[in-house]
Amino acid sequence: MPALPPPALRLHDLTVGYDRHPAVHHLQLDVAAGELLAVVGPNGAGKSTLLKSLAGVLPPMGGRIERPDGRARIAYLPQQADIDRSFPVTVLDTVAMGLWHEVGAWGRLGRERLARCRAALAEVGLEGFERRTLDTLSGGQFQRVLFARLMLRDAPLILLDEPFAAVDEPTADHLLELIDGWHRQGRTVIVVLHDLALVRRVFPRTLLLAREAIAHGATAEVLVPANLLRASGLVEAFDEHAAPCDGPALAPSPGPAAGHGHVHGHGHEHAH
Repeated sequence: MPALPPPALRLHDLTVGYDRHPAVHHLQLDVAAGELLAVVGPNGAGKSTLLKSLAGVLPPMGGRIERPDGRARIAYLPQQADIDRSFPVTVLDTVAMGLWHEVGAWGRLGRERLARCRAALAEVGLEGFERRTLDTLSGGQFQRVLFARLMLRDAPLILLDEPFAAVDEPTADHLLELIDGWHRQGRTVIVVLHDLALVRRVFPRTLLLAREAIAHGATAEVLVPANLLRASGLVEAFDEHAAPCDGPALAPSPGPAAGHGHVHGHGHEHAH
């Protein structure tokens, strides 16, 4: 029997947050190479914070992130609200930023690379938009530009934070086709989403997050009422001002734990 390939990502007891206040606690997780994974959870569950850490934007407060497959390049798409569109940059210049790993900040694109930029724009349905500036685009058009830039990154690991927010249904369907294409190419794609119906329809595997991992696995087994209720309860109980807890997050039992328990920084009890 052939050996399984190494995972694309391995999280060892990962804790991330801001200003010494953890937002995600003690994640222990393997993401298989080529996996199409949805990350879901209530508002405030730490989904975007986790993605920023995976992208290298936010350093861990504890634990570590490994890439056992040895493939370092990452393509990361933050939420549109995190991107400044007021700077007078053209669509073509924005897409060309996806080639920085080849040319650097000051390198010349040349004819072949410009042709690749135009081909990426054509693939997302924006042929002829090269000279438009970002502030003239609709939300859906801007998201298509960002997807074209991601294509040129040619990364084995793609991280998308709410990629269908502020886009119309035809654009969302087109972007889903692109994501499916990346998945079929064997790339690992991790997507933060809030639309559970979409997750159930499209994504084979899901991580349910509520400051800690509630469940990770086949989507039909993760998105069950008991898990969703538990996720909602943990986020509501979270104390923003508590100190970080000092041990791995354990799944609490449905009822009161035997022995004595105490509340850690993520606002739920660990039994001892």
